[in-house]
Amino acid sequence: MRRVVVSGVGMTKVDQHFDRGMRDLFKEAVVKALEDSGNPNVNHFYVSNAYGSLISDQADLGPFLLDYAGCGCTPVTQIGGACGAGGYAIMEGFEAVASGKSDIVLVAGVEKMSDIPTKQVTSVQSTCMDQEYEVNYGLTLAGINAMAARSYMQEYSATREQLALFAVQMHKNAMKNPYACLPFEVTTDKVIESFPIADPLTFLDSAPACDGSAAVVLTTPEIAQKLTDTVAEVAGVCQSIDNVSISERGSLLTMKSTVEAAEKAYNMAGVRPNEIGVCEIHDAFTITGFIALEDLSLVERGKAGIAVEEGIIAKDGKIPTNPSGGLKARGHPGGATGIYQIAEITQQLRGEAGGTQVEGAEIGLTHNISGFGSGATVGILKRYA
Repeated sequence: MRRVVVSGVGMTKVDQHFDRGMRDLFKEAVVKALEDSGNPNVNHFYVSNAYGSLISDQADLGPFLLDYAGCGCTPVTQIGGACGAGGYAIMEGFEAVASGKSDIVLVAGVEKMSDIPTKQVTSVQSTCMDQEYEVNYGLTLAGINAMAARSYMQEYSATREQLALFAVQMHKNAMKNPYACLPFEVTTDKVIESFPIADPLTFLDSAPACDGSAAVVLTTPEIAQKLTDTVAEVAGVCQSIDNVSISERGSLLTMKSTVEAAEKAYNMAGVRPNEIGVCEIHDAFTITGFIALEDLSLVERGKAGIAVEEGIIAKDGKIPTNPSGGLKARGHPGGATGIYQIAEITQQLRGEAGGTQVEGAEIGLTHNISGFGSGATVGILKRYA
């Protein structure tokens, strides 16, 4: 198996882009990634999108987007998988290069979610759940996360303030990120007192559904060195799945998909959790962030709230978590989220993250899930040497 590196990244600002369409965002990210990589001849494109056919009534997105970006003659594969689509696409692109099937691939994610009302967004996001036995009875992703939050607080004596502090930290990080959707400070009181989504979670406990596109170029080190001097190695990337229906889960306080994907990725990369210098985790809700930290073995089970209180996950803490602001404050553009994570960690390892830079980071982790952990992709990146 060949080594794989990220040789170029491109991102758009995550926002409510009422004046721009999906293909405009996609083209911006792709052009930036290609320029960053030295404008190579790409063998294959992988395009991730979660809800385009439901929100924008646009199917067959791959050729549609590549035509507009000026890459219409290049083979393209479209990857779905709800909000975990970005991670799945990275896995496909990685395997294409590692296996020798392709020498240079570009993986890009795009989502346009701001053109529909919030009620419809909730309905669309719930399509990743069990429609027949859960959604038809009124359950939503927010509802599942609320049940998990209540269970977590009862099981581990965690406080509502600890959950709110996670949001406070994410917003603080986002203030240094030029790509962030919500780059402003919040307080614990403001989080708790914002309007309720599903008790005990409120509006400011949840990630904003918004628009954005991100792209990365994957290739071999030998090819990359002819194009650019700054790369990051994808040392491990693995996936796992769990039951879609939460009634089939043993617990709401852990996601088997994350646990299994993480262990496989750590082993593949030859690193352990205590070696991670920076991470971008899937925090669609504050409780999702807590569970992710523990399932990734970055924090002891039941101790995520304490880790937040003690500043362990702060940018200058022991486990710098989501220096971008994460889904919570950078924003969550559906199928593009997993690509943003790879791009952001690559910039960290190249020392090019600007105001969000974590000093001395040599190993980074990405974590992208679909639904409430029905699928998970965990990536381990290393500073290339």
